[in-house]
Amino acid sequence: MPKTPRNNFWDKEYHDPKHLSLSTEPAEDLVKFTRWLIRDSGKSLLNPTALVLDLGSGNGRNLIYLAKEFGSRGVGYDVSGEAVSQAKKASVGLPLSFSARSIAGKIYLPNNSVSIVLDMMTSHVLRLAEREALRDEIFRVLKPGGFLFFKTFLLDEDVNAATFLREHPSDEPGSYIHPTLHSYEHVWQEDELRDFFGSSFEILKIEKSHKHLLHGKPFKRRSIMAYMRKG
Repeated sequence: MPKTPRNNFWDKEYHDPKHLSLSTEPAEDLVKFTRWLIRDSGKSLLNPTALVLDLGSGNGRNLIYLAKEFGSRGVGYDVSGEAVSQAKKASVGLPLSFSARSIAGKIYLPNNSVSIVLDMMTSHVLRLAEREALRDEIFRVLKPGGFLFFKTFLLDEDVNAATFLREHPSDEPGSYIHPTLHSYEHVWQEDELRDFFGSSFEILKIEKSHKHLLHGKPFKRRSIMAYMRKG
């Protein structure tokens, strides 16, 4: 894979974290999603026959959790070769595979073969046409009744996002060039998310993070999560 500012950044972070706190524990939002999913569907989508696709799998922590907790099989894609190397080492003996690649482009999995797709803070780096193509690929590989767990940056009432859009705009609406990574990012609004996914998926739950304040000023980006099911 050719090196870009973004995968160079993540390779360095996974090798020697300086900007972010990278954990080997599963994301709290994923654990919360699995609890909700069990209440909704039992373990019909969380079991040794289930296949989970993690778009932006990082060091593998979320797929490793699902494999250990539920026996799930998994496929992970991440742009960072260093992250994939760590994921492979940490998942020896588990039914998981990891590849260093962009999430843009074709997903090489059969139609209707995946129980759950995770897109957690990942596809915002894609341009609109790439996001549309990814949405269609996710729909193709998901089984009927399968779930997409989507989490991304939220524009609504986020001062930092509004500043990025004003000071570092890109050539597409709702998008900017990140001042540190020097790469494209998109920030979503709730209505936009509903319009974008609503024709393909049943949106069962949307949850927004709180406005994080420190000494009365925003210090952390807002996010939005959606639980979506393929009909």
